[in-house]
Amino acid sequence: MARKEIPDSAIEAVARHINTRSNKNYGINPIGHVDNIETPQIFEIIPFDQIDNTNNRFYAIDGSYNSEQFYNGLAVAMYAAGYICYQHGKQVRMNSDDDPVILGQAYYPESILVTNEEQLGVMYDELLSMSSVKKLLDFWNESPENIFPWKKDQICKNLSTLLGFCQEILEIALILEIAVIPETKAGDFILRDGNLRPLQVKQLYMVKLGKYLHDKEIVIVAITKQSRIKMELSYTFKRIDNFLQDELKHKYPFTQTDPNRKKLCCWFEVADDVLKASYEGDFIIRKAIKSGRGFGLYMVARLDYVEKLQNYDWVVADVNIFDAIPGIEAGKLDRDRGTLAKIFGELTRLTQEHYILGYPYPLAEVHNFVSLKKDFKQELVNRLKYSLYKDQCMDHVDIENLFLDTHDRF
Repeated sequence: MARKEIPDSAIEAVARHINTRSNKNYGINPIGHVDNIETPQIFEIIPFDQIDNTNNRFYAIDGSYNSEQFYNGLAVAMYAAGYICYQHGKQVRMNSDDDPVILGQAYYPESILVTNEEQLGVMYDELLSMSSVKKLLDFWNESPENIFPWKKDQICKNLSTLLGFCQEILEIALILEIAVIPETKAGDFILRDGNLRPLQVKQLYMVKLGKYLHDKEIVIVAITKQSRIKMELSYTFKRIDNFLQDELKHKYPFTQTDPNRKKLCCWFEVADDVLKASYEGDFIIRKAIKSGRGFGLYMVARLDYVEKLQNYDWVVADVNIFDAIPGIEAGKLDRDRGTLAKIFGELTRLTQEHYILGYPYPLAEVHNFVSLKKDFKQELVNRLKYSLYKDQCMDHVDIENLFLDTHDRF
């Protein structure tokens, strides 16, 4: 049967939407002003030969999930989360293994078989019994029914919802696990992919975690290259890029003498009107610790400069709102520009790898460490077959038919 093509009118509608949003002018002056952090705050990148000259640790957290369902109703599902740590440019061992290559700490469930709805509940219960998650629940000192916006039966309604929930909660638990490691000290960084405002936990409890990190002077920043904010600010990014490269670079008082090392970075807070256009009707945009989500404050930043790539190497950074607005609990909304400048300056220690294009390399490394996306199905099938053949309880044909993919045959 011939496949019906996507109508030209549908494609053109998408193109019009992209063009409209990518050319919005929010009137942000590329020159910037020191007293207005909603305009570019420009600074020189930390010199390359000094990027490892710090005692701070840089942790990175990420998670993943995947599942495969076979024609006979057998489904195998898994989630994972883990973290790695770098200090002085070298990876620090976080596990108790003697593996010379795997230095990070990762957690995986034991319950991965799904043949009925009851087993979804088993996966949920196992998550809450994990040591890291139990410590997180103890920290919050409240029952899961009050911490999570949805009840167990709602979360376990389908497999993808449950897996996303498990991954998110485990990642959040690892934030606390890192914070209480004896070697973790004031000034250390915890990086995670995404944002600091999960849907799976009520704001009150995430705020408690954010305040705890702030009080311990542990910096947490969530970073992503994929965000609606980037399309909304596409025109602004281009203006800033052109200003930095074509004008300011030629007159900026660099400390570097090597022309190839003269790089200007910048950051600025995302204004309310940009957030409203990006997330219309979503309370994710609230810059507050009540009636919103999580404990983040959205910034955008260029943490390295790669010519002519424009907005690709800009990132969206969700910083701890307690670091950015220390007086927020008392209703004082003044931004701590000095702290924010220090955070983004320190992050340039992690972004001076050309192939990563301004993205902190620990986040790229931890993604590779815990990802279940690549070849998940084939590895799963191979290991299951090996285990079944080893036990010799089934006929060869029956084992092979268990994993038959009818789409490949017909």
